[in-house]
Amino acid sequence: MRTAEIRSRFLDFFAERGHTAVPSTPLPTPDPTLLFVNAGMVPFKPYLTGEAAPPWPRAASVQKCVRTLDIEEVGRTTRHGSFFQMNGNFSFGDYFKERAITLAWELSVTSPGDGGYGLDPDRIWVTVHHDDAEARGLWRRLTGLPEERIVARGDEDNFWSMGVPGPCGPSSEMFYDRGPVYGRGGGPDADEDRFMEFWNLVFMQYERGEGAGKTGYPILGELPHRNIDTGMGLERMATLLQGVDNLYETDETRPVLDRAAALAGVRYAAHPDIPEQAENDVRLRVVADHVRTALMLLADGTTPGNEGRGYVLRRILRRAVRSMRLLGHQDPALPELLPLARDCMSPSYPDVAASFDRIADQAYAEEEAFRSTLRQGTTILDTAVREVKAAGGHALPGAQAFLLHDTYGFPVDLTLEMAAEQGVEVDREGFAALMREQRERARADARARKSGAVVDTSALRSVLDRHGTTDWRARETLTTDSRVLALLGPGGPQPVARTGEIVTVVLDTTPFYAESGGQESDAGRISGTFVEADVLDVQRPLPGLVAHQVQVTGGELAQGDTVHAAVDPEWRLGARQAHSGTHILHAALREVLGPTALQSGSYNRPGYLRLDFPWRGGLSATARTEIEDAANRALRRDLPVGERWMTLPEAKEIGALALFDETYGELVRVVEIGGAWSRELCGGTHVDHASQVGVVALTSEASVGSGMRRLEAAVGVEGFGHLARERDLVTRVAEQLQAPRAELPARIGTLLERLKATDRENQRLRQQAAQARAAQLAAGARESGGTLVVTAEERGGADEARRLATEVRERLPRDRPALVAVGATTEDARAVLVVTVNKPAQDAGTSAAYLVKHLLSGRGGGSPETAQGGGVAPEALPQLLADVPGLVAGGLIPPA
Repeated sequence: MRTAEIRSRFLDFFAERGHTAVPSTPLPTPDPTLLFVNAGMVPFKPYLTGEAAPPWPRAASVQKCVRTLDIEEVGRTTRHGSFFQMNGNFSFGDYFKERAITLAWELSVTSPGDGGYGLDPDRIWVTVHHDDAEARGLWRRLTGLPEERIVARGDEDNFWSMGVPGPCGPSSEMFYDRGPVYGRGGGPDADEDRFMEFWNLVFMQYERGEGAGKTGYPILGELPHRNIDTGMGLERMATLLQGVDNLYETDETRPVLDRAAALAGVRYAAHPDIPEQAENDVRLRVVADHVRTALMLLADGTTPGNEGRGYVLRRILRRAVRSMRLLGHQDPALPELLPLARDCMSPSYPDVAASFDRIADQAYAEEEAFRSTLRQGTTILDTAVREVKAAGGHALPGAQAFLLHDTYGFPVDLTLEMAAEQGVEVDREGFAALMREQRERARADARARKSGAVVDTSALRSVLDRHGTTDWRARETLTTDSRVLALLGPGGPQPVARTGEIVTVVLDTTPFYAESGGQESDAGRISGTFVEADVLDVQRPLPGLVAHQVQVTGGELAQGDTVHAAVDPEWRLGARQAHSGTHILHAALREVLGPTALQSGSYNRPGYLRLDFPWRGGLSATARTEIEDAANRALRRDLPVGERWMTLPEAKEIGALALFDETYGELVRVVEIGGAWSRELCGGTHVDHASQVGVVALTSEASVGSGMRRLEAAVGVEGFGHLARERDLVTRVAEQLQAPRAELPARIGTLLERLKATDRENQRLRQQAAQARAAQLAAGARESGGTLVVTAEERGGADEARRLATEVRERLPRDRPALVAVGATTEDARAVLVVTVNKPAQDAGTSAAYLVKHLLSGRGGGSPETAQGGGVAPEALPQLLADVPGLVAGGLIPPA
């Protein structure tokens, strides 16, 4: 039975039994936690979790799925592929265990002539959760399965949840005994190669709580509505019904595998006990799986790239191409293999055939670009590996992996894989460090090029003279097909830019907004048959000429290439919100402060804006609130945003505002928001209606020079995020103070007054304590060689030590020589020594500076009256202080 028929039988069977046949959703999923649909239940997740009401009580689908977490294992085991199809029937609060078991058994064992699959019931085994006596009893009663073919298993195997709090429940799996040729008897616990799982029935009946892993979380109780979620692997069933060894040999994959073997001149599974043959079998399975996976991803709109879904697709295509090369086929392989995959899959998915021209163009271009990369990179890698081994090493330096990536566009994952095949590891940390340095250099170079420090404008002038002005379409579209007119590097024009290089690119046509009028330039990508490049910056270095600073991230970019220029749509949306938000804030500012509050400068990027205006003195809190309110009232009224072209005198006549430092042409563009409410000359990109800005949330108001103020605001999603953070902060403060929000200012004011009063009281008490201690130390002064000497240790810094020494000295008799030495250990464990002497001691020739230098070996200084120093360990202070009386008594202190 062909796979397409297995698929149609499944849908027909359940449709006849009251299920709505739901088409497969595309592989790219809007679920932010997934790149692709990876399970049959993913499209039904909102209905199973109760997030949304299901449109039908019962459903059935055959869902396309892709899993790539263990892509390196594809082909090494025969149980899993990166692309697979999951047949599933679902009940949303309708039938439960009994009906689910009945339906699964009926379809499995009913003869093909009567619409079933015709599996032998005597070869079917099932597993149940060890606590699910109900399921065990139903299998016995409904199917007649003997007890020995109903196997109990634990949570790891037969209890399902999504890994987070929510619905969960026991499951029951169906297995088919393929016979002794596939392994030993004894059921699924003995051998899951012989006993192949083909259907899993999940009985969602409980709600689980918090907890990590598959076990250990609490069961909170029964769900109000119990659900059924089953998954029958279409490839698994095809393997059983077609009598083949594994999923790679079914009718949807075997033709590709056989053609790959023929192209490479090898046989599949000719001598599986020979290591070389076994490795060839793995490579053939990789090709068969990856070609089909790439076909289905391309059909659903994924394109090769360097990030996210695009990178997964690129990696899959490259692994298929490289596997063919390792098998010995050096010519392009995809033109031979992809059409076969199309013919295999189109009976189930006609859209694959309908869009094949587009699919083939993208796949073949990717293969050609990668073959060029492989030719260079493989040679270099093989040489590097030989050198590592010859030197007795076991790891390829990170610098070598970075060279392959940066210079030759050789993906690091491929370097890791190929090095491992030759028994060599790769210094991943070293590679990662070099990648970080490269990104920093890219940012620095981009900043330098913005200032014109890298590219000579004379070279750009030559481009402008030769090709004319750029066809600039930033206000019309986000994508253009363009031609590369020039590549300019630090040394001037160059014919080619390779992976890792940052160059200035001039296109004949561009959708990218060049930085101007305070709006930051667009972000996006330039791609072509042989190149991928990130756009770092876009400028207008000469009137009419748009220059793009780009970093080539893969392949080569050459003068004359046809490329696809694409602005990041999320970036552009954010930029439009921020620029329109700037106009709205300017109008609100003038509404509140009057017509003299004119914008003198601005800057905006997605999520952020700032506006400078002349004003003396800071704005009051009331003024800031009024300005923000006026801006958001304009958003709430959803004022229309429009543009008009006219002469500059006409624009001035209708009151349009213009920045004095801008240069305007014969015709100017006037952007209006709410008609005359906001009317400015502007060349930037804007939203269509004010409400699309979302929100304007002031975040800062400050001085930026004499007579100049700056407002900063968050807009769009970032604006809502700022307000949410402010709300959370207020909530936390209110909770901590146990006060309603409205009372927070008064409550905080009261607390601040209390703190000030407490500080004053603490200061008074500290002074009293210091005075008391100074008096106590002075009373305990000892005479040494005719001089009264006081030594003490203090906690704190030099100021505290100096203060205590002075306080003590002032309490000693003024008519007798006196010396005070205080050692202190600061909080950061530094030692300080302070010495002070009174006037009679100085007259007798005693010098504080000399004593400190003597004690600290020169590390100190000051005057004969007071000196301080440090540089010794804190634990040395007690002995230094103990030495002071003896030094004074011994007359070691000569005049300074």
